Amino acid sequence: MLSVLRNRAYRHLFTAQVVALVGTGLATVALSLLAYRIAGDDASAVLGTALAIKMVAYVAVAPVAGALAGRIPRRALMVAMDLTRAGVALALPFVDQVWQVYVLIFLLQAASAAFTPTFQATIPDVLPAERDYTNALSMSRLAYDLESLFSPALAAVLLSAVSFNWLFAGTTVGFLASAVLVVSAVLPGPAPVERGGGIYAKAAFGSRLFRATPRLRALLALDLAVAAAGAIVFVDTVNVVRDHFHRPAGAVSLALGAYGVGSMLAALVLPRLLDRVGDRAVMLAAAFALPGVLAAVTAITSASADTGTWFALLAAWALVGAASSAVLTPGGRVIRRSAADPDLPAAFAAQFSLSHGCWLLTYPLAGWLAAGAGLPATAVVLGLLALGAAGTAAALWPPRDPSALGHTHTDLPAGHPHLADARPAAHGTWRHDHHYVIDQHHHTWPRPVRTHTPAA
Repeated sequence: MLSVLRNRAYRHLFTAQVVALVGTGLATVALSLLAYRIAGDDASAVLGTALAIKMVAYVAVAPVAGALAGRIPRRALMVAMDLTRAGVALALPFVDQVWQVYVLIFLLQAASAAFTPTFQATIPDVLPAERDYTNALSMSRLAYDLESLFSPALAAVLLSAVSFNWLFAGTTVGFLASAVLVVSAVLPGPAPVERGGGIYAKAAFGSRLFRATPRLRALLALDLAVAAAGAIVFVDTVNVVRDHFHRPAGAVSLALGAYGVGSMLAALVLPRLLDRVGDRAVMLAAAFALPGVLAAVTAITSASADTGTWFALLAAWALVGAASSAVLTPGGRVIRRSAADPDLPAAFAAQFSLSHGCWLLTYPLAGWLAAGAGLPATAVVLGLLALGAAGTAAALWPPRDPSALGHTHTDLPAGHPHLADARPAAHGTWRHDHHYVIDQHHHTWPRPVRTHTPAA
C-alpha cells in the first residue's frame, strides 16, 4: 500500500490531506470549548446547529465547487480553499457572539466542500493505475480514521500546556502547510470539458450523472445504509455509554475508538480483497452486514448492562466501522469508472453533496428517536433503513455490469468523430461498443440486450 508514496505528487497531496485533517481535528475540540465559553449550558445547542450548518454547506456548495473545478486550475482552487480555511480558523478565537460562530463555520465548511471533491478528483489523474488508486483510497480512509483517534489525544496534550485558543492556531498552521504542499505538487492538467452550459448546468450535471447511471444510484443507496448505521455511533454513543452502561466519560472515546479500529482494519485488507473480488460484491456484502449489526445493537441495549454486553457493544461498533469502510473506500473506484475524466470533479462533488444529504437525514433521526423512543427502538428503525437501502442498492446495481456497452446513436450525423468505429444500424442510426459513461454524447443508460439461446 505504501508504494504509492513513491509518487512525488501523490506524496505531497497525501501529506497535505493529513496535516489538514489534524488541523480540523484540533478545531473540533477547540470549537466545543469556544461554544461553552460563549453559550455556557447552551453549548450543545450551539454545536448541534453548527453541525447542521456544516451539512447544509456540504450539500449546497459541493456541486457548485465541482462546476468551478472544470474552469479553475485545481491546484489554485485547493490552495485558495486552504487559505480561506486558515483565515477562518485564525478569526474564530476572537468571536464573542453565537451568530459569528455560525457565519465562520459556514465559511469554513463551504471551503472544505470545495476542497475535498477537487482533491478526490485529482488523485485519479495522479495515480492512473487501478491498483495504485485503490491503495490511495485505502490510505485516505486510514488517514481519516487515524485523525479521529489521535487528534483528540493531541488536543489533550496541548491543552495541558496552553489555552484552547491556541488550538485554532494549530488549525491555521495545518491549513497553511496543506496549501504549501499542494503548491509544491506537480499535477497533470485535467482534460478539457466539452459540455457546454453555465455554472448551474455544470453543477447539475453531477446529479444527472448519478440519476442516469445504475451503479451510481446504487452507490447513493449504499451511502444511505452507511449513514443509517454511522448515525447511531456518532450521535448516540454518549447516551449508550453514560446512560445505559453508566461508564465514565473516557469510555465514550473508547467506544468511538473501536469504530475507528474496525474501519482501519478493513481499509488495510481492502486493496488485496478488491483485487480478487469485485467492488459490487464487497460493497453489497458490507452493506447487508450493517442491519445485522444494528439488530445485535438492539439486543445489547435491551439487555442488562454488564461487562459482557459492554464488550459486545465495542465489537458491534468495530463491525460498523469495518463494514462502513468496506462500503465507502471502493466508492472512488465506482465513481472513476462511471465518469469521463473531465467530469470527475462534478461526479465527486455530486457524491460528496448527496452522501452528506444522507447524513443530514440520519443524524437528527438518530437523535430524536433516542430521546423519544429509546436506544433499542432507534437501532431497530435505523437497522430497517440500512436494510432497505442495501436492498435498493442490490436491485439498482446489475450483477452483470460490464464497462463496455453496446449502444445506438440516433442524434449524431455520419462522419462525427465519435462514430469513427461505429457501424451502420437500422433507419440511419449508428451502433458501437466502448466504455460507457454519461457525457455529452450519451445522455441515457442503454437498456441491456437480452440474448436468447436457441432450443436444442
